[in-house]
Amino acid sequence: MDQANIMETDSPCGESTLLNHNAFESHMERLDGAPQWLLERKRAGWEQFNDLPIPRRSNEKWRFTTLKHIQLNGYRTGATDTAADAELMPKSPKDIGACAGAFTFCDDRLIHTFALPESLREKGVIWSSLDEAVTAHGDLLKEHFLSCTPNLGSDKYQALHDALGSTGSFLYVPPNVEIDLPLITSHISFEDGLAFFPHTLIIVGDNSKVSVVDNFRGRAADTRHFICGAANIFAGTGARVFYQAVQDWNLNTISFHLNTVNAGRDANVRTLMINLGSRYTRNEFNTRITGPGANVENFSLGVPVGEQEFDQRTLQAHCAPNARSDLLFKNALFDNARTIFSGLIRVEPEAQQTDAYQTNRNLLLSNTAEANSLPGLEILANDVKCSHGATSSPVDKNQLFYLLSRGVPKSKARELIVFGFFEEILEKLDNEELGDNVRSLIQRKLQG
Repeated sequence: MDQANIMETDSPCGESTLLNHNAFESHMERLDGAPQWLLERKRAGWEQFNDLPIPRRSNEKWRFTTLKHIQLNGYRTGATDTAADAELMPKSPKDIGACAGAFTFCDDRLIHTFALPESLREKGVIWSSLDEAVTAHGDLLKEHFLSCTPNLGSDKYQALHDALGSTGSFLYVPPNVEIDLPLITSHISFEDGLAFFPHTLIIVGDNSKVSVVDNFRGRAADTRHFICGAANIFAGTGARVFYQAVQDWNLNTISFHLNTVNAGRDANVRTLMINLGSRYTRNEFNTRITGPGANVENFSLGVPVGEQEFDQRTLQAHCAPNARSDLLFKNALFDNARTIFSGLIRVEPEAQQTDAYQTNRNLLLSNTAEANSLPGLEILANDVKCSHGATSSPVDKNQLFYLLSRGVPKSKARELIVFGFFEEILEKLDNEELGDNVRSLIQRKLQG
């Protein structure tokens, strides 16, 4: 019996194996006419998925993870409820917000496109669904699509993503083009029992500028989903890229978000992940700095409640001199929620004069919440400035007393303290509409 079937049998819901070889072959049949290089990568991904072992907590990359949360029992691919499309389709541009272009996907189906303005298309900007890009822009995709992985523990799930995923957005910005408004992609889960694999591929040419937003949300509270998404960013010389993602799947969802950044000379890349939903979510961020003078900043904000578990694994890999990276991950934990942060700054021998920082801060709003932090350094150069740190602490009693003594209700006082804790990350959001939406989502969650 292969590893895929081992993972799928004995479903607690009494369902049969669904993510099996038949599902893979059905997926490949739907790719009839796709280029050979893509088919080969998908078959390689499927073989790797079956060959790789199931995660064990004895593996350092899965330390502290509650592995019983990660069950693939009973999930299937291929949505059937097309009635949801019309309901979830944006009714007007106001539903999306100010943007240069937008896609809306429901259960791995593209249901709405807001096309790029002609002025950007004339400059060579490509904003396309991956399905379309595979045939229309195969040369660009061949070099980058499914070509890299965070390699931070979720290799088996990345391989499943490579094998079964084909839906998402592709952005190419040629050199010397600045896009002022963001490009927005929304992925919505709706139909019960689905597994799907959204992908975002961003290639930004020399001295160009762009901001990209991925929205992930669950439409119904009582549906089950397994979602394994990836985002790959390639920033050329002097490129400026801001990638922002808001994860608000429902609390029955298992989600993986496996992201990579490749930063060239003098590139300036920022990423910001907002984690609100999922019963279990695993975020992997692999930042690879390959050009001198690059600057990469990674931010994350999480609000786990109930029995939620947020599992965060990061790598800041400095492979070129005179570069900088900064990572700040913050979580506010309620009830019996758990977080895991495991981060590493690695400086290669040639990366002299590296300036790198890594910080994980956790605010515990319950005596039963649990935050695990494992920051680390691996420095092979001798002229660097690197530091890392982690803190986990309860709400400051003096702050709480101050607010209560001025008539602020306790629930509101806790909310104010949480927003104060998060403000240095929230202020990074470069879009006012997005910032207002994120604050509203956090407030709704804090109010239960």
